[in-house]
Amino acid sequence: MDVKKIAVEGENTVHCHDSHSGHQEEGVRHSHHSDEMKNILTTRLNRIEGQIRGIKGMIERDTYCDDVLTQIAAVQSALNGVGKLLLEGHMKSCVIDRIQAGEHEVIDELLVTVKKLMK
Repeated sequence: MDVKKIAVEGENTVHCHDSHSGHQEEGVRHSHHSDEMKNILTTRLNRIEGQIRGIKGMIERDTYCDDVLTQIAAVQSALNGVGKLLLEGHMKSCVIDRIQAGEHEVIDELLVTVKKLMK
């Protein structure tokens, strides 16, 4: 199995597994994040999940629209933060590995991903 590992901010690491590994589906790429990074991402996503439940409750209680919209903006910002962390790890590991392997099409894939994040 071809596994790549590059450090991202100290102990936060991403391992990129290519699609030619024996135990994975053909053409499917996988990443493995360090336990520390998983904890960081999971904590943020749990907080976002709680915010979403709070927004739902606000709507059910007929809370003033501006207050609900403020909470929606906070959730969007928090999700953007999670996306930025994942993008950073992806660029510092998977993208670099694929460029070094001569797979320059990863740049086009990255541009598509960045455009999605910037919507």
